[in-house]
Amino acid sequence: MKIGLIDVDGHRYPNLALMKLSAWHKAKGDTVEWWWSDFFHYDTVYMSKVFSEEYSPDRPEPLNADRVIKGGTGYAISLENGRERYCKAMDKELPEDVEHIRPDYSLYPEFTENTAYGFLTRGCPRGCAFCHVGGKEGRKSRKVADLAEFWSGEKNITLMDPNILACPDRWELLKQLAASGAYVDFNQGLDIRLMDNDVADLLSSMRVKCLHFAWDNPGEDLERDFQRFAERYSRKDHRVKVVYVLTNFNSTTEEDLHRIYTLRGLGYDPYVMVYDKEHAPRETRLLQRWCNNRIIFNTVPDFRDYDCKMG
Repeated sequence: MKIGLIDVDGHRYPNLALMKLSAWHKAKGDTVEWWWSDFFHYDTVYMSKVFSEEYSPDRPEPLNADRVIKGGTGYAISLENGRERYCKAMDKELPEDVEHIRPDYSLYPEFTENTAYGFLTRGCPRGCAFCHVGGKEGRKSRKVADLAEFWSGEKNITLMDPNILACPDRWELLKQLAASGAYVDFNQGLDIRLMDNDVADLLSSMRVKCLHFAWDNPGEDLERDFQRFAERYSRKDHRVKVVYVLTNFNSTTEEDLHRIYTLRGLGYDPYVMVYDKEHAPRETRLLQRWCNNRIIFNTVPDFRDYDCKMG
């Protein structure tokens, strides 16, 4: 069989589902390639889309395939009253034998050279209104794989778990990561509310280029949690402790600034994320530009000074 693959999001980041489908078909002896022309016949074409229509507009289905299969979170998201809604019934899950195959890293050599990508856990108990993980993967974090399923000695590991610290098997999995000796990127972040001294100490011994956290809800006072970790974690450089700050979602500018200033004062690097950026107010977009540009952020410490300068 001849298999075509389409990364609807545009090859800006490795699509793990396509990597697994490629590995599965190649193991069966099928020919797999990126779809690129209507002039060649394909038995099956897979179209995968992670992001919503706002960020990744869909593209026409190819005309030269006996079968076109579309899947991914992006196809299950719709916009209702300015808010994204996820419908699990519209999503497609990979078959078990495909889900647990080692990904075909050759599809994305620009991203995967000496880097392994995968999930050790799925699901998250938080159920945040802006996040689709709870609807897609469930409101409980559970182990789905051991590290050896997708890592075989690569120098770097990119972990895509939504909330590994909420998993009952977190200690076993974190020890697997530490024992690997690889540089670990917790791509989706760590839940600061579930951090304890033992995990902080293990992270201190782990090879990590940068840790990511989030302070999404201004109604939650997480200052003490961030302070405890900053005091316990061995690396004090603010550049290795990044915290995502969600804006334009049930927060005022003053609440956004409180989180940003608090995190900076505790030795973290805040990084502003804007929900529904296309329709966000100008002040919020200025806030993101000010905070996320480190030169500006360090030379103009007060946002109101930057805001005034921008007119």
